[in-house]
Amino acid sequence: MKVLIELVVSFASTVGFGLVTNVPRRSLLPAGITGSLAWVAYYLVLQIDNSLILPNFTAAIVIGILGNISAVMFRVPVNIIYVPSLVSLVPGGILYLGMRSFTLGNEIRTGQYMFNALTIAIALAVGFVVAEVIFYRIKPFLLRFLANQQEH
Repeated sequence: MKVLIELVVSFASTVGFGLVTNVPRRSLLPAGITGSLAWVAYYLVLQIDNSLILPNFTAAIVIGILGNISAVMFRVPVNIIYVPSLVSLVPGGILYLGMRSFTLGNEIRTGQYMFNALTIAIALAVGFVVAEVIFYRIKPFLLRFLANQQEH
């Protein structure tokens, strides 16, 4: 039940952010599905490995692969799918706490928060690179499949 709630809320937040950032209406559904499945992947991996790296890395791979597939299927730039899908994973809260600690003069806590934010950012970036490599291998099959679907 908790996973279903996570799925619905993450879908709503992804679509909501897409609306705020003026994502084309035709790409809201694929962006919402991509973002919600990525968040569920993040949530499930977090239950197994309570760290910063693996859940974010896994979610970035999901966004990267599904985002590229959606971009090809709906004929939109992949960034149109990436941006709203990624909003749930960006470490904005951690960065805020880091800057707050910095302004309050707590250097040790600032360093911890900033290190965590950097770790998440690197995990996301590496996950996107891995997803691009995987999608590069999948793309010819996807294009053939879509061409066959258009013929029928």
